[in-house]
Amino acid sequence: MESTTVRTMTVTSTPETHLAFTNFAYCSSANLRQFAVPGTADLFLANVADVFILSLSYPFLNYTNEGILICYGVELESGLVDCSFFSGWHARVSTDDTVTVTRFVPPENFDLTLLSLELEFVKKGTKTKNEEVDAVQLSTQLKRKFIAQVLTVGQRATFEYHGTNYVFTVSRAVTEADNLSNGIERGMICEDTYIVFEASNATGIKIMNQRDAATSKIFKEKEFNLESLGIGGLKQEFVNIFRRAFASRVFPPHTWNRLGGKHVKGVLLYGPPGTGKTLLARQIGKMLNRKEPKIVNGPEVLSKFVGETEKNVRDLFADAENDQRSLGEASDLHVIIFDEIDAICKARGSSRDGTGVHDSIVNQLLTKIDGVEALDNILLIGMTNRMDMLDEALLRPGRLEVHIEIGLPDEAGRLEILQIHTKMMKENSFLAPDVNRQELAARTKNYSGAELEGVVKSAMSYALNRNLNREDLSKPVDEENIKVTMEDFLHALSEVKTAFGASTKDLEVSRPNGFVDCGDRQRLIYESVMFLVERVKAKGRGGPPVTCLLHGPSGSGKTALAATIGIDSEFPYVKIVSAETLNGPHESQRCAHITKVFEDAYKSPLSIVILDNIERLLHYTEIGPRFSNETTHTLLKFLGKTPPERSKLLVLGTTSELTFLKSVGLRKAFSVAYSVPLLRTEDAKKVLEQLSVFSDDDIDEAAQALNDIPIKQLYTVIGMAAERGGRFKDSVTEKLNITHFLDCLEEVTAYV
Repeated sequence: MESTTVRTMTVTSTPETHLAFTNFAYCSSANLRQFAVPGTADLFLANVADVFILSLSYPFLNYTNEGILICYGVELESGLVDCSFFSGWHARVSTDDTVTVTRFVPPENFDLTLLSLELEFVKKGTKTKNEEVDAVQLSTQLKRKFIAQVLTVGQRATFEYHGTNYVFTVSRAVTEADNLSNGIERGMICEDTYIVFEASNATGIKIMNQRDAATSKIFKEKEFNLESLGIGGLKQEFVNIFRRAFASRVFPPHTWNRLGGKHVKGVLLYGPPGTGKTLLARQIGKMLNRKEPKIVNGPEVLSKFVGETEKNVRDLFADAENDQRSLGEASDLHVIIFDEIDAICKARGSSRDGTGVHDSIVNQLLTKIDGVEALDNILLIGMTNRMDMLDEALLRPGRLEVHIEIGLPDEAGRLEILQIHTKMMKENSFLAPDVNRQELAARTKNYSGAELEGVVKSAMSYALNRNLNREDLSKPVDEENIKVTMEDFLHALSEVKTAFGASTKDLEVSRPNGFVDCGDRQRLIYESVMFLVERVKAKGRGGPPVTCLLHGPSGSGKTALAATIGIDSEFPYVKIVSAETLNGPHESQRCAHITKVFEDAYKSPLSIVILDNIERLLHYTEIGPRFSNETTHTLLKFLGKTPPERSKLLVLGTTSELTFLKSVGLRKAFSVAYSVPLLRTEDAKKVLEQLSVFSDDDIDEAAQALNDIPIKQLYTVIGMAAERGGRFKDSVTEKLNITHFLDCLEEVTAYV
């Protein structure tokens, strides 16, 4: 028969009194066969009276681990369905009523993970004092008695426990899929079902050992597939969160109590924007098998009315307080997620609005988390891009004590994120075969998860635009021709820029004439610094940054050399700090800019910070001398500061005033220093040969006139001579006039 089989049957009473507590309905073998579908295992489940699910058995069956065994041979008449007194009472049907019976097909993942039952006596008022019920024993007994039966929210069933008759009412039923069956919350009891018992004081029932009755199954799944949850590149972060915040709650409570430990109450996720903090917190909330988490955006808590903001904070904890007051240790875990927590939990005393609202919020929050009446059934998850703005008292142990940095993903993490965002595209054959996601992951250094998603969206837009007829947008689109190609992704990379990438444009500006071989001395310096680059890559965790100072006469090529090393290192983050790039005229603004550069560098696994012309950064003048103390101390702080564990940093400095740096203590902050020399005659000849600006007859004469000249000055002379000698810039075949070159050289050096 099809699963839509519907039968009308008449209710009768059970022929055996002791079957009153089975929660079964019974029918004849002829009726039962009408619902049978060969090869299925759900023959004995049926909708009775459209109220809830009862197990339908022929003639009197008992579920055991070995299968279904016939226990009695009493045959009911065809067309009758037996409901015991209690089953009929709970199903709101009585003898001779006509009911509709349909076959019920359980959906996938229908096993119950969580079942909440409210207990009461069958005969109310018969007990004058509290009747103690051991939750461990009762949970075991009910699982054995009702195994494989379907229970629905609102359903009532009768059972006997230690000689006393009880009734339970299902108040909550959560399945593995956490879905609703026809809009009704229901599921099937299994061995892993976590049963929570509740009883009001008026019933006279006292629940004992409720916590030990739990299997501590606080997650819906037995294992976590982060890819299916849309979480990429955050495996280690998730492991750390689970270990600190949830491991103690997964173990049996008696084990944790014997250790004498206390549960973690707060987790802070911090890091750059777009790295997945909110996504991770949201997905953790979805995985929990308890109460729905409360998600609060920081600014939403604020109110213009006096005392209203503090009340909003108290309301967030009201449910947890009520549960702990009524259920004690049996209370469910309440999760509160604060997005942009820095908006409401600023350091006390830092706000200048004169209201003191932010201070009151912090005080109220601290009281609820770790006050005199501290709650043990809560877990706060806070998220912020600005950890430095939070009140320190909120970050100490017992409060938001677990600090997890959600940083920029590495190459393996970026590949996971790209696979997640292109999964549907690939499954539906919209991803072209030439798309190499591994190569894209290698190209997207320092891209956050949000930026990678933006790259995928941009690539899709190129593919869709290619298949649109802009002259007639109503023309149907051939979906078979839509293919997102590797070229689309490359276009997307040029369109979606990372906020924490290498400043290639700034580096190229710092070496406008490129980088040429200036002889063995400069090549040795380049190789030595590149050795430091490799040392940083292989460097272990911890310790101060690797620092190197390039010093020498003005114009000797220090900045170009540093910029070249930054480009050739292929580090994901390279930033140059020069007098031209500093923001603002005031010292505080310049120091804030330097601070931001270093803090951004800490967010990348491999970084280079170039401090160009340090004496200019410090506003050094020869007359006085005068310089900026505040900027000096800022540089000293970061040159000696150990980067975070996941970050490796190389700092390159350039200066033409080594003596000055020694006098203010900055020279000692650099562990290595190299002197960049002026060009000798042989060095100048090598440069002129590479530039190919002289004929073979003139190159030796030009080189002989050059000795101990800064390379920057050489480029100036060549530029002047080119303007006087014709179309040097327009044609590579024309050469410089040696006479014009020597005249220009004399003019330039005459004022040095």
